[in-house]
Amino acid sequence: MQDPEADPVVWRTRFLNLLDRTPAPIAISTTDGEITGANPALAALWDLTPSRLTGRNLLDLFTPTDDARFAKLDRALRTGRRSRYPVRVRWTASNMPYEGELTVEPVSDPAGTSPPLLAILSVDERRTAPRAPEPQPLSAQETRILALVAAGLTTAMVARAVDLSADGVNYHLVRLCRRFEVPNRTALVARAYVLGLLSPTAWPPSP
Repeated sequence: MQDPEADPVVWRTRFLNLLDRTPAPIAISTTDGEITGANPALAALWDLTPSRLTGRNLLDLFTPTDDARFAKLDRALRTGRRSRYPVRVRWTASNMPYEGELTVEPVSDPAGTSPPLLAILSVDERRTAPRAPEPQPLSAQETRILALVAAGLTTAMVARAVDLSADGVNYHLVRLCRRFEVPNRTALVARAYVLGLLSPTAWPPSP
């Protein structure tokens, strides 16, 4: 009998679950740059859900600013070389210009015929446009609800943990989404990590 721990599908599922909880903006793509998966932190940059990025090309989202380095990356991927390749990029989100570094790394996939790419974005804070005023601080109740949602609890489970009704929890989540100008709770959690309201080094999530 095959060991379930060695099943590529099991490991892929675990990897994708971990990716969703990672505060760094990350995409998985083919060697041609077509996005096959993105985490909430990346999608939140455009106020989208991860599924809305699937099928798009990395070059549709990011413009390389160093043609020589990008050409080197392209040659390396076409010849099958495995290494980490940082590329300076710029992009526009919400009519605001940003710059940063996109680190592209081929990773093994036992279920595929060619290695997909893992693209990790690091935003260059020094080159971004001025930030909008930060939202008002969270209350103790809002902080606890946000941490529980980030840990993956359902609305009903959160309601029991904070001694509220499900409608009460949803009321707080809707208010938080409006305050942080995000479309849903997934983007809310990603924005909370970006703003430092949740600690990326703590699990379960905590402020």
